[in-house]
Amino acid sequence: MKQVLQNISNGETLLEDIPCPQEKKGNLLIATRSSLLSAGTERMLIDFGKANFIDKARQQPDKVKMVLNKVKTDGLLPTIDAVKSKLDQPLTLGYCNVGSIIHNGETSFEVGTRVVSNGNHAEVVRVPKNLCAKIPDNVDDQSASFTVIGAIALQGIRLAKPTLGECVVVTGLGLIGLITIQLLRANGCRVLGLDFDSAKCELAKQFGAEVVDLSKGEDPIKAAESFSRGRGVDAVIITASTKSNEPVSQAATMCRKRGRIVLVGVVGLELSRADFFAKELTFQVSCSYGPGRYDADYEDKGNDYPVGYVRWTEQRNFEAVLDLMSSGVLDMKPLISHQFDIDNALEAYKTLEDKSSLGILLNYPNHEKDALLERNVALNVENTRAKGKAECAFIGAGNYASRVLMPAFAKSGASLNTVVTSGGVTAVHHGKKLGFKNASTDMNDALNSEEVDTVVIATQHNLHADQIIKSINKGKHVFVEKPLALNEADVDSIESAYLKSATKPILMVGYNRRFAPNVIKMKELLDRVKTPKTFIMTMNAGDIPADHWTQDTEVGGGRIIGEACHYVDLMRFLAGSKITGFSATCIGDSPGVAIKEDKASITLTFEDGSIGTIHYFANGGKAFPKERIEVFADDAVLQIDNFRKLNVFGWKGASNEKLRAQDKGQSNCTKAFVESVKESKPSPIAFSEVIEVARITCQIAEALRK
Repeated sequence: MKQVLQNISNGETLLEDIPCPQEKKGNLLIATRSSLLSAGTERMLIDFGKANFIDKARQQPDKVKMVLNKVKTDGLLPTIDAVKSKLDQPLTLGYCNVGSIIHNGETSFEVGTRVVSNGNHAEVVRVPKNLCAKIPDNVDDQSASFTVIGAIALQGIRLAKPTLGECVVVTGLGLIGLITIQLLRANGCRVLGLDFDSAKCELAKQFGAEVVDLSKGEDPIKAAESFSRGRGVDAVIITASTKSNEPVSQAATMCRKRGRIVLVGVVGLELSRADFFAKELTFQVSCSYGPGRYDADYEDKGNDYPVGYVRWTEQRNFEAVLDLMSSGVLDMKPLISHQFDIDNALEAYKTLEDKSSLGILLNYPNHEKDALLERNVALNVENTRAKGKAECAFIGAGNYASRVLMPAFAKSGASLNTVVTSGGVTAVHHGKKLGFKNASTDMNDALNSEEVDTVVIATQHNLHADQIIKSINKGKHVFVEKPLALNEADVDSIESAYLKSATKPILMVGYNRRFAPNVIKMKELLDRVKTPKTFIMTMNAGDIPADHWTQDTEVGGGRIIGEACHYVDLMRFLAGSKITGFSATCIGDSPGVAIKEDKASITLTFEDGSIGTIHYFANGGKAFPKERIEVFADDAVLQIDNFRKLNVFGWKGASNEKLRAQDKGQSNCTKAFVESVKESKPSPIAFSEVIEVARITCQIAEALRK
């Protein structure tokens, strides 16, 4: 299927062949009939992509601060690599989609139903059920394509709370502004529209507004004073897109005492207190389509808000806009300025350069359903690496997989065969870039391939156990990015599947810390010590919001399972002895602390008498090293700081070492795994240790939650 993407590093717009997204419970799979380009949002994204590195930084000062903090902790070169990787991620364009359901994801929607959604510009889209709404029979596809834009306008009006007879100014007469005018007129309001585009001012007049054509030098302040009969307008809704602070300042001047200003667009926000103080003005920023937006519980998990408490969610706003179209109150036909078939999408994007363009529609000619549902795309990339063992399929192509694991596997001599992702976009993008032969959205393409003998799993943590078991059952070697599993039951299932396997393929977790150069040196020194050792390992992890997927115990498993497992494995490796027990404690209950388990101390005991404590703290500062390892043994101390420095205290025959750049062992880790596969060697990490560490880590996490 075809999909429109943007290269955010240079602003190039692409029309790519992408495999059909996976079916997913609670999500609709929709064959697109029409979609609308958002002139404001999509032009802004393209302009950002075309900007040079310095201009990108100027536009995102908050991101610059994050980059500088990363330089302090990880060093310059790893930070540059991370920034380049972030900018290299393909951006899916579009959020105004109309189509017919081809798979209902076990929802109440019926297959074949026409729906609107915030799906992208693609022949098939997958959208959570709460971001979809059924289209009335008398509303055509082209008009329905404006629904999401209409919901943005409607939400701005709901926040402004206009009443019958009030006078309202709409600043900016693009698509959202012109729809806002129609909605306000339907609400019984008098409307004054402001814009620099004379054609858009004429459209606003057709919809019943009075206008101020700023291109003709008309004074908006005087016009608003006259329009409001000298009282000041009741409300101003700003739908413009500009870096200027003028729209907000003008709005404050136009308003009556205790007037309301709602920002729907994007403008400068250097506000003057004097403008707002004397009149006691209300200023509010509108969040997209309405309540539920950016709430993962509502959007991703499909949990609706009770209508008695939240009358207008984003989905109900979609429905309201469609009802207004159906009744004839909203007329979208005059807003259509251009139409193109999806095959000519790149030409459609060129029309965005014309600032007078309005509704640019992409239409999707009917194609055979089987072609749209194709889950595999041949990338036609010439793969020159030698064939044989370590023919790899990657399941997942997120930031870490694409930036670190894929290049490391290629460098280690593996052959990159197939990359599988849920949505298909990143599979194609990284597959082409890194030399994969195929991109797919079906894991079975990898598991059933006779060429593929190795599977690399880099998906969300809750998917690992099932994907590992399926891979083992197919006789594939498995490299899984930590963690192995989220609970003991899944660890047991993996162990059982492996022990029943006739071929006993390699199963290895990406515990790269034990392969770091400084750790290898430390291990060599510790192997000389025959007495028990004591360890202190500190991970100054930094805060992650409570609503991040990694904090969800059912999806990410929490940070102890997802990250601290590295240190359970590392201590097990350095001790060279089985773990015999643990104790764990975290901070106590405190107002404002949503997550406690990521601020914990974990003590491990070992069969040889060694002990060690892992301090996993998410409440520290970036000025302190992110990771520190200390070992006390044989009247001496070894210390590693951030995997760059090895400090030796009192150790005979050893000296301090410092690497030019941080090295956490990712390359060494993948190299050891690939060599084991190619040369039929034992796993670099014994299967018994993989299971032992996973089981203990799950027990620790469970203990901290009690």
